[in-house]
Amino acid sequence: MSNAIEPEDIPVGVVGLGLMGCSITTCLLMAGHPVVAVAPVPGDLDHALTRIQGHLAKSREEGLTPHPPEWHLQRLVITEAYAALASARLVVECTLEDAEVKRSVYAKVEAVIADDALLTSNTSAIPISILQGLTRRPERFFGLHWAEPSHTTRFLEVICGEGSDVALGESLYDLSWHWGKEPTLVRKDIRGFITNRLMYAMYREACHLVEGGYATVEDVDRACRNNAGYWMTLVGVFRWMDLTGVAAYHTVMQELLPTLSNATEVPKLIDDIVKAGGRGVSNAHGFHTYTKEEAECWEETFRAFSYEIRRLALKYPADVVKRQLEAREKGEDA
Repeated sequence: MSNAIEPEDIPVGVVGLGLMGCSITTCLLMAGHPVVAVAPVPGDLDHALTRIQGHLAKSREEGLTPHPPEWHLQRLVITEAYAALASARLVVECTLEDAEVKRSVYAKVEAVIADDALLTSNTSAIPISILQGLTRRPERFFGLHWAEPSHTTRFLEVICGEGSDVALGESLYDLSWHWGKEPTLVRKDIRGFITNRLMYAMYREACHLVEGGYATVEDVDRACRNNAGYWMTLVGVFRWMDLTGVAAYHTVMQELLPTLSNATEVPKLIDDIVKAGGRGVSNAHGFHTYTKEEAECWEETFRAFSYEIRRLALKYPADVVKRQLEAREKGEDA
């Protein structure tokens, strides 16, 4: 990571002010960037400022920033006008997962930004190589895959498409460390990128276990929380296998992998819920049963958890062991 990078000297644009657009904007403001946030959906203007103010206030309360919301908000412009993006050196698109919607957005953005400004998408479903084909300058186009809430998580994927200039991707990777991320640079485009390919394999197997009568939804959730949920904040899958014995995994894979689901259709379990209008806690209709009050309480609890797990996770950064060994060599406390 280059310490010479000064986020306050890099104007950023965000297009799309739904849940993720607001938390991405919050993250960029806390990093010091001046931000122009464009609302392609006029209704987003009604709640965006309130949501961002709330994120900033809670972030100050939790120690993520020493400044009050007003200090950050003086660097923010919220508008419907794409022309306000003219000075942006980086634009983050986070609109609907619809290629034609994105094509329209990219045309409006590229009409006003400089030729050497970077253009990125927060897509989680459409390959970057396809999206950059919708742009005028594919070499400056990348994926920036965030996790919600974007201003608290360490997660970020920087994805290069087939036409991307990898050197520009590396500069974007360097910049993202200043956003409080431990980013992953995906140098070769693949549908779903890294985390979604891992997670959707688990989602599919979870549905298979419930549909097959092996366990209930509650059982599967409990198993995930108390196994993978216990260690994943500290290590990833490869470090976990190193810590717990690579040979054992090799042995288990030989017998287990042939029995795992390799279905290519959407599982009936989730298909039935969606066709019945279920969206999860947002309308109290999902895999679990919720009252309106329970759904609201789960959303509040998740927000509180995201700050608390961040505090714990920051005690164990990716280079935690390297730091400990260096401290021992110097005779210092780690």
